[in-house]
Amino acid sequence: SASRTCSHAGIRYRIADDEPPSKRARASSVESATLSDIPCYSKPTNPLGGTMARPLTSQGKEVMVGSKGLIKRDEFVRIITKSLYTLGYEKTGAVLEEESGITLHSPPVNVFRKQVLDGNWDSAVVTLNALDLLDENIVKSAVFLLLEQKFFELLRNGNVMGAMKTLQSEISPLGINRKRVHEMASCLISSPQNVLVGFSKPGIESSNSRFKLLEELQKVLPPTIMVPERRLENLVEQALTVQREACYLHNSVDGLSLYIDHHCGRDQIPSQALQVLCAHRDEVWFLQFSNNGKYLASASNDKTAVIWKVDEDGELLLKHTLTGHEKPVMMVAWSPDDCQLLTCGMEEVIRRWDVESGECIHVYEKSGVGLLSCGWFPDGKQILSGLNDQSLCLWDLDGKQADCWEGQRSTKTSDFAVSKDGKLIISTSRDSAILLFNRDTKQERLIEEEHTVTSFSLSEDGDFLLVNLINEQIHLWNIRTDPIRVKRYTGHKRSRFVIRSCFGGSEQAFIASGSEDAKVYIWHRASGDVIETLSGHSGAVNCVSWNPTNPHMLASASDDHTIRIWGLKKATVKRRDAGSSSGSNGIHMNGSANGNGFVHQCNGSRSK
Repeated sequence: SASRTCSHAGIRYRIADDEPPSKRARASSVESATLSDIPCYSKPTNPLGGTMARPLTSQGKEVMVGSKGLIKRDEFVRIITKSLYTLGYEKTGAVLEEESGITLHSPPVNVFRKQVLDGNWDSAVVTLNALDLLDENIVKSAVFLLLEQKFFELLRNGNVMGAMKTLQSEISPLGINRKRVHEMASCLISSPQNVLVGFSKPGIESSNSRFKLLEELQKVLPPTIMVPERRLENLVEQALTVQREACYLHNSVDGLSLYIDHHCGRDQIPSQALQVLCAHRDEVWFLQFSNNGKYLASASNDKTAVIWKVDEDGELLLKHTLTGHEKPVMMVAWSPDDCQLLTCGMEEVIRRWDVESGECIHVYEKSGVGLLSCGWFPDGKQILSGLNDQSLCLWDLDGKQADCWEGQRSTKTSDFAVSKDGKLIISTSRDSAILLFNRDTKQERLIEEEHTVTSFSLSEDGDFLLVNLINEQIHLWNIRTDPIRVKRYTGHKRSRFVIRSCFGGSEQAFIASGSEDAKVYIWHRASGDVIETLSGHSGAVNCVSWNPTNPHMLASASDDHTIRIWGLKKATVKRRDAGSSSGSNGIHMNGSANGNGFVHQCNGSRSK
């Protein structure tokens, strides 16, 4: 129907009255007028001049549209119109209704919406029953919502007797939602401040609550009666989600575009060495990016740990060299807020450092035993450590031992992990088994492997565990409930050393691992396929870490005394220091002057 007005009970109003609450609450002269009353829309024009092109009689009237003929034209136009109104483009939405001849809502539905917004409850119930809805349960649910609103507005206005009558003679006979009916009955005898239990917020205006009522009715009524809110946006999001999930190598940092179909190639996988960090004087055994991705910490056989800062250009610069350990540093661990760092000496002590100043804040040790590993509890108020007497100890930050679990772990593997809620502690139970211990319930679950476990790491969501084994395999376990192995990764080399792997990339869709053949291996997490093998190190790669906030940055630590930062392949690598010398391979050295790439003045001493 092209008619823009309708009369009911002496009231004149627009058929397509679907403006957002903020707009419709203050009806303007434009909103109450018909399109023919609006001069600026009487002769539409286009940017190129002339009148707006209108479709020929034979065009634009097909029942189905789209290249495959799967889309119903009237539904397509209605959800576009609905989206325009939702975005605040009321005039454009009205023009679309006028030009297409397809109204967003039928005249009876517009009558119904008008009655709801005016609080004409009895008439709204009559109109609702006249919509020929086939499902009686839908009708009852919608009527219940209408009468519930009527009940609370009567109470709000002090008409207790009217509210009681509505509850007894109109709401209760529906025979549904008995719990809510009892709550409403209790309001009749409650204090005035409890009367507004039916409204979303105390003091809310009736007009605003009626808009919310329309939203609730929209969820109950069939979409053919009232187009669901944000239906077009939901359809587009579904299409983008399908494209993203179908993208085998998805690792993009940019949002998906509506202009083209999404596809990521291998160029989105970090596979080119952009930096070589040379501050360590011996084998680098461990490294880990901070939670915010702004720092990298490394641990070495040279008895030091180094904190590197990731600058705005993605270049890593030496921030502090941490000295004080008397034995090789086994590992590091970032505090939840990234303001502090733990370093653990090999069967020695744990040191806690201030990241900004580089000063040692506290030293943790236990008489007669050596500490093998370190980690933070999620609240940042306690730390956990594995000891060489096969126990796990929990410490307060001031050094007081808060708890200790005897015999929970093997002496050969130092790894452990803690869930984000602090309830689950994961540690090696024996050489080929991993213990999942719930602190609250004291429940113990085991992951049983056939070969010795050398290391493991926990996924960001806490549902998966990545386990490195002595037999040159990496297993992925789902530990959400009873542990189950879901994937196996092979190809890397391991015969003598502890080799570590990690989750990484966009939504942790990839697995990376070091290898004794001096390479870094990257697998597709879901398929188990090797997608990249990165060469460049001259010694075993002991550990890898994927930047948690930049899927295009991967770090690897090697026995060749260096750390390599891997990024996307580029023709040239821009460096922010104009005075450095460039090499032919586009790599730059940081921390040492003996490289064939860019040379920076970073000698490994403590600096800010």
